[in-house]
Amino acid sequence: MLESLTFVIFVIIVALFFDFVNGFHDAANSIATVVSTRVLPPKYAVIWAAFFNFVAAFTFGVGIAKTIGKGIIKPEIVDINVILGGLIGAIAWDLITWYLGLPTSSSHALVGGFAGAAVAKVGWSALIAKGLIKIGVFIFIAPVLGLILGFSFMVATLWLFRKFAPGVIDKYFRKLQLLSAAAYSLGHGTNDAQKTMGIITILLFSTGHLGPEFYVPTWVILTCHAAIALGTLAGGWRIVKTMGMKITKLKPVGGFCAETAGAITLFGTAIAGIPVSTTHTITGSILGVGSTIRLSAVRWGVARRIIWAWIFTIPGSFLIAYGSHEIVVLLR
Repeated sequence: MLESLTFVIFVIIVALFFDFVNGFHDAANSIATVVSTRVLPPKYAVIWAAFFNFVAAFTFGVGIAKTIGKGIIKPEIVDINVILGGLIGAIAWDLITWYLGLPTSSSHALVGGFAGAAVAKVGWSALIAKGLIKIGVFIFIAPVLGLILGFSFMVATLWLFRKFAPGVIDKYFRKLQLLSAAAYSLGHGTNDAQKTMGIITILLFSTGHLGPEFYVPTWVILTCHAAIALGTLAGGWRIVKTMGMKITKLKPVGGFCAETAGAITLFGTAIAGIPVSTTHTITGSILGVGSTIRLSAVRWGVARRIIWAWIFTIPGSFLIAYGSHEIVVLLR
């Protein structure tokens, strides 16, 4: 039986609002390094990042969207209440952590929210263990890979440019950082917008508005990328300060290495169709770059606070979504 088209449209709007909040919350991922190194002022940095968030619609396909749509909870138990409850959980967690200035993962907030609402409906049997384990493993792999690549790129770059004067290095990398910021924003856009695509597509599929085959419509792809780009334009200065200034002090060469490491990690996971946290990835990359100077250059107290926020993201959004699903069912 088809759900009311009006209510489906309402939930799509809620999903796009989550996508907007995702861009707003994760704007720091795309612009923190380029702003903290003073290569671009915030106003131009967000425009630069938002543009490449949108351009990502035409790059890496929709593998992540399919994983979110069909790989976390069993598609047959998904209904509009599960989707709405999951979105409320993810949005609430994002806004709470934005207010606290914590760069947590919007991706994991969505996974936790989706799972929490599904468990509220039918119990733990709703979950697909294989998909959740893969996402859980990459909670650790993505930042570690970012850290290793960031550290390696920074060491290699410092060695290659060891005979250059600091002023010359700074001049070159101020220009190169524009490219690395663009690449990272491309990876951020393709990774994060696809998660909302997956939610909207499973909504259309489960309510009978998509047809018998699960596929991601073009209008969904373009709308989700537009929403995340607009969210990035709105900024998120609280988290920018944490990411770009509180973890470690960055120079343009460090910003370039961190963004390049993050971009390569995100390109690889997007091609593989694995949803990862862009927040975790760039944080790991920044920690790797900072560690090349000396371990004390990294403010490990701030890093520890961020890691605890990561750990609580899936359980936190899960619990909020569980309660939200029950409220949605009562109100309907």
